[in-house]
Amino acid sequence: MTSRLNPYISFDGSARDAMEFYQSVFGGTLDLNTYGQFGQGDAPEADKIMHGMLETPSGFTLMGADSPPGMPSTKGDNISVSLSGDDDTELRGYWEKLSADATVTVPLDKQMWGDVFGMCTDRFGITWMVNIAGK
Repeated sequence: MTSRLNPYISFDGSARDAMEFYQSVFGGTLDLNTYGQFGQGDAPEADKIMHGMLETPSGFTLMGADSPPGMPSTKGDNISVSLSGDDDTELRGYWEKLSADATVTVPLDKQMWGDVFGMCTDRFGITWMVNIAGK
């Protein structure tokens, strides 16, 4: 897989409806994963979307999720930029540059879904997410 850059939208509980709507607009394949699939199935947010990805016939990729409990989602400030792929060296290089002089909210490290992931807000106020696919 090559590296990709795409928007990532945070929602306040409406990710499923929004991502299904975008699929109706753009077509394509929608993959939705809930918090319950990667944690406790009986948690109050278990049915909320932890990660959704729409890949369209036109080559568009749109990702979205419901904000985790305690993390606010403000309309207008709820879009990040996601870098993802399986080229560890390339993506770690981007992370090192993007996270320099940034506020790191999630250090680049292996996550419960098996990938290496990190999130930071750069010195210009842009939130970046880097996900390196597990082997």
